[in-house]
Amino acid sequence: MARHGWNSGVARWRLTALLGVGVAALALVVTLLNTLPGGGSGTEGTSRDGDKVHGTPTATPDATRPDVGWGFTHTQFSADEGSATAVRRVERRLAQDGGVPQIQHLMGWGADNPEPVKGRYDFEAMDLRVDFMRASGGTPVVTLCCAPDWMKGGEAGVDNTDWSQSALETAPEREHYQDFADLAATVAKRYPDVRHFIVWNEFKGFWNDAEARWDHEGYTELYNLVYKALKKVNPDIMVGGPYLVMDSLDPRSADASATFRGPWGAMDQRTLDAFEYWNKHKAGAEFVVVDGSSYTQDDELMPDEFAATDKFTAVGDWVRARTGGLPLWWAEYYVEPADGDDEREGWSETRRVAVQAAGMIAMVKGGATSGFYWNPEKEKGTDCPGCLWTPTHGRSGGERLPMYDLVSRFGKEFPPGTAYEEVSGAGADVRVLATDKVVLVVNTRDRSVSTRIDGRKLEMQAYEVEWLER
Repeated sequence: MARHGWNSGVARWRLTALLGVGVAALALVVTLLNTLPGGGSGTEGTSRDGDKVHGTPTATPDATRPDVGWGFTHTQFSADEGSATAVRRVERRLAQDGGVPQIQHLMGWGADNPEPVKGRYDFEAMDLRVDFMRASGGTPVVTLCCAPDWMKGGEAGVDNTDWSQSALETAPEREHYQDFADLAATVAKRYPDVRHFIVWNEFKGFWNDAEARWDHEGYTELYNLVYKALKKVNPDIMVGGPYLVMDSLDPRSADASATFRGPWGAMDQRTLDAFEYWNKHKAGAEFVVVDGSSYTQDDELMPDEFAATDKFTAVGDWVRARTGGLPLWWAEYYVEPADGDDEREGWSETRRVAVQAAGMIAMVKGGATSGFYWNPEKEKGTDCPGCLWTPTHGRSGGERLPMYDLVSRFGKEFPPGTAYEEVSGAGADVRVLATDKVVLVVNTRDRSVSTRIDGRKLEMQAYEVEWLER
């Protein structure tokens, strides 16, 4: 079974084949026997009942509310495949930590072409990811991107799927918008316990070359058709968009906003215009979704990596002021610029976790109630900078890493609806976020600092992240 998609959340696209082994292979066999009429591979020669419910739907912690909390996104390689021991290790830990919310994309990022021929479906890879989310107790979220080739001018057939960057970044042709909405409805019927859907990803393919701006009209038309199709399946389904990349620029740029700017740069006016159009013309939304980085489009961290995260607060304030208080999600967020290969491996893990923590604090201060860390898991090996856990290909894999400790505890301590409190004594060297029970403290310096939190003296090492009980 081929597993395709991006392993990065910004620019890099890779095509790789993964073979399910161990428990994943067994789960696949069971899935096929239990859910497919007469078996079948779901490829071009076989018609799979797309409306058939897959597996046993499970109750999830946030299935009835539009804000689900802090979790992560599955990428091309994830913990649903590999050693049975390692897979179970991750499943158990996620469940023990209260069921961490998780996103899976419809096509790419580990999922195959869901409808290689019109009316013929292949959900094998998607089934594995949904089963993993169920087993680990996380609230499942599906991002409805990307589109089968025949919807965007390509050839039909599983063997004809074009996994190149240019093909995957192509949006459906307008005459196939309804076909994509129908596919979204099929997915909703197959996984009735999935109640949260995001429409598309980063406006991919929606660029108006003639006018050098986003095709926000085209995206909004697609969004509205998908929204209505999902609501027809189940009025309780919750839908969000527009999943725009909230780019910031050098303030001197010709496309920089004249009014929305700060020490971190200036917002791209074309992005703001696209958001405003969607917000005005959308058929509806239960939550609003954005994506972005603290650094500028030119990879500048202004004035430094910690102060740059204030952009998340500013964007959150701007979005919520325009959306009537809809719950705000960050589908992706980045604080470390990538290198030429789109790798983020230049910082120490201690520094990386500290800046991530500062970024998450900034998102909360901007009103965000949900955010998803883009988990850059590798296929093999043990060194995985920025990953949540070690790769699960071997029995010793699936061990939690420092970023997992941050993301999982942040989700437990600061769920939607949290009442935040002020902290006395915190100086300029630290960032803090507090409730009546706990304080998250982040040292923003590359050296030891001494600070006071609620009257208690605290000695912190360089880039240390500490949780204090109150």
